Amino acid sequence: MGLTMHERHAVVRELSSRFQQARKKERSSILNDFVQLTGYTRSYAAFVLRNCGRKQIRMVAGRRVVFIPGHARASCSKRHRRGLYRTKSFLDALRQFWALSDGLCGKRLTAFIRDVLPLLEQQGTLTFADMTLREQLLRVSAATADRLLAKTKRQSELRGRSLTRPGSLLKHHIPIRTFADWNEQCPGFCEADLVAHDGGAAFDEYCQTLTLTDIATGWTETEALKNKAQIHVFAGLQELRSRLPFPLLGIDSDNGSEFINNQLLRYCQDQHITFTRSRPYRKNDNCFVEQKNYSIVRRTVGYYRYETSKQLSLLHQLYARLRLFNNFFLPVMKLKEKVRTGSKLTRRYDEPKTPYRRVLEHPLISDLIKDALRSHYATLNVVLLKHELNALQKLLFHSAVLAGPPPRPSQSHHAPPLIHPWRNTPNSANLLNPQSTPSIRHP
Repeated sequence: MGLTMHERHAVVRELSSRFQQARKKERSSILNDFVQLTGYTRSYAAFVLRNCGRKQIRMVAGRRVVFIPGHARASCSKRHRRGLYRTKSFLDALRQFWALSDGLCGKRLTAFIRDVLPLLEQQGTLTFADMTLREQLLRVSAATADRLLAKTKRQSELRGRSLTRPGSLLKHHIPIRTFADWNEQCPGFCEADLVAHDGGAAFDEYCQTLTLTDIATGWTETEALKNKAQIHVFAGLQELRSRLPFPLLGIDSDNGSEFINNQLLRYCQDQHITFTRSRPYRKNDNCFVEQKNYSIVRRTVGYYRYETSKQLSLLHQLYARLRLFNNFFLPVMKLKEKVRTGSKLTRRYDEPKTPYRRVLEHPLISDLIKDALRSHYATLNVVLLKHELNALQKLLFHSAVLAGPPPRPSQSHHAPPLIHPWRNTPNSANLLNPQSTPSIRHP
């Protein structure tokens, strides 16, 4: 990397006096070193060393330019770029769409805006007083969106624990499948996993969330369970299978006893469903569903303890709306390739698209299913879904706060501190203010 302009100016000021007082041979030596150091051409290097500190006037493209060699131009030192996206109306609108998208990154957020904005206008939910603002929202780049939202995105990250208990029986009947084996291009091959809502105290009964993620399209379904008993997990899998917009062809799970059992094995064999499992203690084998455990489940319901029938009912209502919001409106990116160059690993992703769009574009899915999805999509209102999700979240979190910290059977169990996710995450309905610009009317 060469010298900056400020560093070059400093070198010019340092060598100019020596150059001007030196003899011809000494000047040639100084000039050679100066050219090698700065990268200037020899004639220009001699010019700036001879005239350092002297006012120069030149005509450049018909304009009169005044400069002093060895010193920065006054116009350059105070140059400011015009901020196209620095207006308050644009920042407010960008924050609203970011909140509506549940805090997506820049690449997924720009795809979300270009997909959802025309739909909101068509439904009459979104109106613009200034069409320039609409053009800016559709034109903003992912890097600009990330930069403008950097302060808004600063928030604490939550971490949890793994509560998988191994099921040793029947393992030799269920083949192992690693992350490298997942190259399914046909929709229907899914990964399944459980998320525990124990609040940091893993004893007695508490609710679980069953997550099912399709590998080809990213379509994700979630179901709340009373506990992780085999009967509830099996019933949850049957329910999730009925919601998928395509046939279920394969299930890949971890080694927990809630999945590795005779009932599920016989069911998969009878229904001609491929049943595989990951390697023990290798979460990357279930990477597709593991990332959804945080990005969908934990970001929505947090790390509280949920154990009552009321909380289970709220989880059911929440997931019924969450599946529509995530699958129809939130774009996802799929990893295309990984290239390793020495110690550097470069990942390349495809264009962000919603699971709904990926299903519509897939050639192996029938036109009947695609027409049904298009009809359903036309009836959805993303703003209404978001407000219903926020309302159910607050009810769920409020019930957990009222219950207090989970009981502790011994001092060895430590529960995480209670937090208020609706205050720390972009799920707050306050960010979707109908008085701000653009105007978003609440249905």
